[in-house]
Amino acid sequence: MYCVARRQADRVELALRGEWRAATLAAIEPEIAALDLGGNRRLQIDASGAQFDLSGAWLLHDYLARACAAGVNAEFSGEPPPALALVTRTLDAQPALPGIEATSQTAWLDPAFAVEGLGRKTVAGWRLIESLLEFVGRVSYAAGRDAVSLKRWRPTSITRHVYDTGITAIPIVALIGFLIAVILAYMGAQQLRKFGADIYVVDLVTVGVLRELGVLLTAIIVAGRSGSAFAAEIGAMRLNEEVDALQAIGVDPIEMLVLPRVIGLVIALPLLTVIADGIGLVGGGLLCHTLLGMPLAQYLNRANESIASTTFWVGIIKAPVFALLIALAGTWCGLRVRGSSRDLGRLTTMAVVQAIFFVILADALFAVLFMEMDI
Repeated sequence: MYCVARRQADRVELALRGEWRAATLAAIEPEIAALDLGGNRRLQIDASGAQFDLSGAWLLHDYLARACAAGVNAEFSGEPPPALALVTRTLDAQPALPGIEATSQTAWLDPAFAVEGLGRKTVAGWRLIESLLEFVGRVSYAAGRDAVSLKRWRPTSITRHVYDTGITAIPIVALIGFLIAVILAYMGAQQLRKFGADIYVVDLVTVGVLRELGVLLTAIIVAGRSGSAFAAEIGAMRLNEEVDALQAIGVDPIEMLVLPRVIGLVIALPLLTVIADGIGLVGGGLLCHTLLGMPLAQYLNRANESIASTTFWVGIIKAPVFALLIALAGTWCGLRVRGSSRDLGRLTTMAVVQAIFFVILADALFAVLFMEMDI
């Protein structure tokens, strides 16, 4: 017996027993259909002795909905089954009986709802930070372990990633470096010509490209290009259970998938920065010669005078740090992919956003550091 009904003077007490699950629905449905309330308008339900899955909860929800539609006032003696509350919230319907809360269109106005939402966001943010710190710790441990045993390095994989992230990115990096230098020189020339200070356009181009724009724009391009590729590649491996297969055969995914990408990008990004700097100086020189009629020899002499001994190295020192941040963001988001292609797309986008955010934040910190060091 899954349903035991007892008549009282003013109500019917219905005790639910056994397992209300998909496998037992065929036996429960005839008992539900045979229930006779005998004209009573009150129904008290005791579900403490029953276990529900979603199928059983759905059957009980349909019965209560029919009873309420017939004018029966149904209530639980004790807490209603959690699965029944879940079905009610999922359907976004009015509560079938007192004690089962459905989602309200004005629930966001409830202070308790706002506090609950804030708490959930806080816990989710803290868990995200914990996940990031755990990932950084695992990468650091794997790098330290491999540094002791050079046999664990994977030169073939590192070389491939240097090619993918560096060599193939040279055309777009060179183009962006050239255009940014031309734009910077053009905008500077438009203003400085008003004061007869055309020569300082060279200072603007050389210092701006070598210290900031060359490495920053290269890092942003690489973040959009390689950071997303890292997240998509590793995320696809997660969906295909290839990462789980590596763990099953005793291979550390951090060592095989993360470290080669990190090392490859740390090698490639400084080289791309040097190329962007060189192309940017060439673009600035061509615009100064074309727009201002400045001889190339004068441009080179002025550029040599405006560049301090630390100007070039300030930009180059940033490149490995930016590369490390981009690679970690891409691989971390890739390893977080779970279960669906939608999650893969979301985390690939997040990898690019986080990489660019970390790069700009690090650049701001570098600017403060160099200012305090008077560099």
